[in-house]
Amino acid sequence: MSGPTPHIDWESHADLVVVGGGVAGLTAARVAAKAGLAVLTLSKGGPADTATQYAQGGIAVVRAGLGHDSVNSHIADTCAAGVGLCEEPAVRSIVADGERALFMLTELGAEFDRGPDGALDSTREGGHSERRIIHAGGDATGAEVQRALGSAGVPVIFDAAVLRVLTDASGVTGVLARTAEGLGVVHAPSVLIATGGLGQLYTCSTNPEGATADGIALALDAGATVADMEFVQFHPTVLFAAGGLGRRPLISEAVRGEGAILVDADGRSVTAGVHPMGDLAPRDVVSRAIASRLRESGADHVYLDARALPGFSARFPTITASCAAVGLDPSADLIPVAPAAHYACGGVVTDVHGRTIVPGLLAAGEVARTGLHGANRLASNSLLEGLVVGDRAGQVAVERARLNVEATEVELRQAQTVPRTLLQALMTAHASVVRDGAGLASAAAALGSESASVTPSAGAAYEDAALTLAASAVLIAAALRTESRGCHTRLDHPDSDPRWADSIELSLGPDGRLRTPELEPVGAR
Repeated sequence: MSGPTPHIDWESHADLVVVGGGVAGLTAARVAAKAGLAVLTLSKGGPADTATQYAQGGIAVVRAGLGHDSVNSHIADTCAAGVGLCEEPAVRSIVADGERALFMLTELGAEFDRGPDGALDSTREGGHSERRIIHAGGDATGAEVQRALGSAGVPVIFDAAVLRVLTDASGVTGVLARTAEGLGVVHAPSVLIATGGLGQLYTCSTNPEGATADGIALALDAGATVADMEFVQFHPTVLFAAGGLGRRPLISEAVRGEGAILVDADGRSVTAGVHPMGDLAPRDVVSRAIASRLRESGADHVYLDARALPGFSARFPTITASCAAVGLDPSADLIPVAPAAHYACGGVVTDVHGRTIVPGLLAAGEVARTGLHGANRLASNSLLEGLVVGDRAGQVAVERARLNVEATEVELRQAQTVPRTLLQALMTAHASVVRDGAGLASAAAALGSESASVTPSAGAAYEDAALTLAASAVLIAAALRTESRGCHTRLDHPDSDPRWADSIELSLGPDGRLRTPELEPVGAR
């Protein structure tokens, strides 16, 4: 839906505009700048507002010549976690490039934890058959990755919100953005969306406050497609606090990888008999096991028992600090935990180089759907994907840098928006760890009845419009998928159905509404 033509306060030109300042965006910006491109990186928040900054566990990477691990084993673990929806060629392409990506980081000065012999230390996390997770600062890997990339000399303009990706018949022509200088246009042949996730759809999340699905809305508006939106991963072990809202501290899976166990208030194992890998089962399995135990007991959390782990504070200093802030000592106390929204497994459909169906529009990181994660992301594959695909997207931008484009059609678009607190309450109640058809329909109806048409130019209205569109996409896809698979669990369809071993794609129609192809289960098409 068209809106007013705005007054433009400034204009600029670039070969590549990067939207987002996390691992994928900074990696792409660095690669493109090294190739001689004029790169403009815009970040809605500040230097510490990326999801990358909060990543604890590490980077899943197979290193040649070490132990029994192999790329094939990592691929098998990834596909097992993705429950039939991973695209194996994409998985192989990204996983096989992990060691090169790791080398790039160490060349930039990233310092990873090492053992007594000086070799890189590694741990194991849920769904992994080997100890292949390298980490930094114990449980501060994301912060170290952010530091290393941030020190690589790529300038970032902070507090800069991209309102639209501008296009014409030939593809991308630039962006419309609001900065401290006002509303402006950057003319550019390539735009990389690397805005992170959508955790703010829910009342409690591990994501930063800026994770408001901006990239999903930008890509849909520009003509791209999204897929697998129903697969929102809930991390099983987030530090629980009664009435806790907003971003909650994560208790890394690496804690269980080192031997901690999940128990209920009576000291009974939460995952015994649920999965052969027990507490180190994939995240969807553990989250469902916790949700099931909470329904049975009427409790609102379970516990992580890490009291037997030696040297906890040295190995997990970030987690120790989070616990200390609420008066807990992991070496002496049980840690109260519950699932919370953590990661969007789906997103903007791209290839393994970040290309969308819109020429010049790229996406990388959590906002993208490359085929790596399928129905459930394997732990610590996120930083890996951001590094690998971010690097490749930066190289793709070189191919279009020779194009001379000018953005001519510059207008704001009207969008539907629902107050955030209401939207979060609806999504938490009806589209959380478990869902059912009646709840999904109720949430969709409420969104429709409570939405208002606005022309968001920045601030809360801009974010709420993006969240409203993303919520609609999650609800539509979740209602269509009449089975349980990976992160998506339907109480009214508890079993997986082989006819649904396919992704659901959505796009934005001319009327501003989401649409999907005439969709039936695969076997009935």
